[in-house]
Amino acid sequence: MPAMLWHEGVWSGVYRHIAEDNTLLDEHRSLVSCVFPDDGDIAYTQDSDFTWADGTTRQQTFNGYMKNDRLWFDTETFAGWAWETGNGIIMLSLDRKDYPGQRFVETILSSTNRERRVRTWHWFEDGICFKRTLCAEQRVE
Repeated sequence: MPAMLWHEGVWSGVYRHIAEDNTLLDEHRSLVSCVFPDDGDIAYTQDSDFTWADGTTRQQTFNGYMKNDRLWFDTETFAGWAWETGNGIIMLSLDRKDYPGQRFVETILSSTNRERRVRTWHWFEDGICFKRTLCAEQRVE
């Protein structure tokens, strides 16, 4: 997954969760650190700090492991994998553990200079799309 390595670094952005009727459900700032350790079983670590306008914050860390040319995740809240398609596009398919019956599919696209990226998530519940997440980020480190 060579294109996945393009994402190493720290990214600042905004997440927007949109309902099927285009209503804004949530918006918050993010600071996401992506690291690919040189040694050990962990192939990828992501630390995310989220901040809402009212001052609420949340931190999240998760790790990924390489298996069969895919990056696999198994955390408290989700499980699934990431893979690379053509043209450096990264895809993820993740089932929510904390919300049984929910899953999301994420697409990550990088700018030509790899200093910006956009991420879109399509959220499904019992097979029906019920919201989307739009995220625009720029590298800050």
